[in-house]
Amino acid sequence: EDVGIAVSEIRHRLEAHGGQLHALVNNAGISPKLKDGSRMNSIETPMHVWRDVFQVNFFAPIMLARGLFKELAAAKGSIVNVTSIAGTRVHPFAGTAYATSKAALGSLTREMAHDFGPHGIRVNAIAPGEIDTAILSPGTDRIVETIPLRRLGGTSEVADIIYFLCSGQSSYVTGSEIHINGGQHV
Repeated sequence: EDVGIAVSEIRHRLEAHGGQLHALVNNAGISPKLKDGSRMNSIETPMHVWRDVFQVNFFAPIMLARGLFKELAAAKGSIVNVTSIAGTRVHPFAGTAYATSKAALGSLTREMAHDFGPHGIRVNAIAPGEIDTAILSPGTDRIVETIPLRRLGGTSEVADIIYFLCSGQSSYVTGSEIHINGGQHV
């Protein structure tokens, strides 16, 4: 609901400091769970939860990108959308609304790359798997046993790929979705 306010604030700060917007990283996301911590399925998830999840995970990224289009174009900037391994497979912890919102964001990334590219803006996505953060679900240790690299990913490993996609080193990369999951997607 505050995306419009955020766009205005970002614009104001850029103008006040004579800055440019070189990168937009759409990293906000929500993944509601049932009271017992289990995943929400497609049959019983209330519609208001679907709307909330899609508002944060899908609509906010396109609203921010459109709202900051002129600033990104002026800087020949880069957009990185954060999707998820759950967007391409059923995940034991991620609910249906979360998974489908991330799948939609992956598709939106390709569409945005097509539409924003002629204006000099690159649009890519990263799709993290199990990353060692405070929000890991109980039972993640069982998933680690099935990951080819047999470990969780680190937050710095994710940050490094985001930085790469925002840098000139990836100047001819757009419309891509990079899996950061130790081979979990194979």
